[in-house]
Amino acid sequence: MSAQATWLPGRRLHLHHGPIDLILQGWGDERALQSGYAAAVARFDTILAELVAELPALRSESAAVTGPTARLMAEAVAPFRPIFITPMAAVAGAVGQTILTAFTRPGITRAYANNGGDIALHLDPGESLSCAVAGTSARVTIHAEDPVRGIATSGWRGRSWSMGIADSVTILAQTAA
Repeated sequence: MSAQATWLPGRRLHLHHGPIDLILQGWGDERALQSGYAAAVARFDTILAELVAELPALRSESAAVTGPTARLMAEAVAPFRPIFITPMAAVAGAVGQTILTAFTRPGITRAYANNGGDIALHLDPGESLSCAVAGTSARVTIHAEDPVRGIATSGWRGRSWSMGIADSVTILAQTAA
């Protein structure tokens, strides 16, 4: 199956390919948004094949990776060495971050890429985004001046291994990876 792009209500773009299921939305100048969505779709068309080509290295704790998304993944887990963790721990956030980078351009004032609960954010000065916290009625609002550009939620019902400690955990971080 090849990469698919489908519009959802609320002008959200759904990008799906294999295990990747991403929602992209932006606000701003109409021309910038059109150009950004086209660039995001073009970038999405190649990302899964790039990651699959490096999968043995991404599943290793020490193998070198070369692709831009794979490097984001490796950089995200590097601070946690020597504890065993592979770059695959950062795959969803890194994919979201890569697609958001392709999408973002002057004229797009705020945007997000949500890849299965790992969310990459773009906020121009003065902008903010409010997000629901999974499994609760709580919301978190991120402002442009905040250092947060990534939100990740994981729990025992998802693909992650929570060791049964929590139903769900939400992390705010400098990057989505």
